[in-house]
Amino acid sequence: MKVQHALAALPFVGILVGMFFANSVEPYVLGLPFAMFWVVMWVVVSAGLMAVVYRLDARDRERGDRR
Repeated sequence: MKVQHALAALPFVGILVGMFFANSVEPYVLGLPFAMFWVVMWVVVSAGLMAVVYRLDARDRERGDRR
């Protein structure tokens, strides 16, 4: 399994499986209930992880050489 596949699967696992552990209103984090903060945090983390996956993609480097 490539590293890109594992990194791309992390947000799915973090939101889906993590919600069972983060399913609470208290404590408030940055003014948000913890469950909402958990989802917002994973949206931001997902964007960062997808940027890393994009950089690691070999096909992207091949396309860049031809430009």
